[in-house]
Amino acid sequence: QVQLVESGGGLVQAGGSLRLSCAASGRTFSSYGLGWFRQAPGKEREFVAAINWSGHSTYYADSVKGRFTISRDYAKNTVYLQMNSLKPEDTAVYTCAAPGITTNPRDYDYWGQGTQVTVSS
Repeated sequence: QVQLVESGGGLVQAGGSLRLSCAASGRTFSSYGLGWFRQAPGKEREFVAAINWSGHSTYYADSVKGRFTISRDYAKNTVYLQMNSLKPEDTAVYTCAAPGITTNPRDYDYWGQGTQVTVSS
């Protein structure tokens, strides 16, 4: 079984940075990957970024390209989401999910509890 635990969320001013972590346990993903999603109040859950476990393929939503970077650490079985130049519209609960790299949340079987990111003006 797979367990996913997010951390690193918090309150930050617009233009600031945060790094989210998603620690995976129970099973490794050599062929599939891990994705980040977010959901703001009153909005549908949306895809943010995804990475193959090998780290050779990454995917980003247009809204975060050039600002967010997804990466992984094999030793820690952890995927990171480095978020720079944060905007108030980035405010949401961020959740990691596995094992896939599609943009459809229904393609993912395992989900973390989520971590709140709040960007103030």
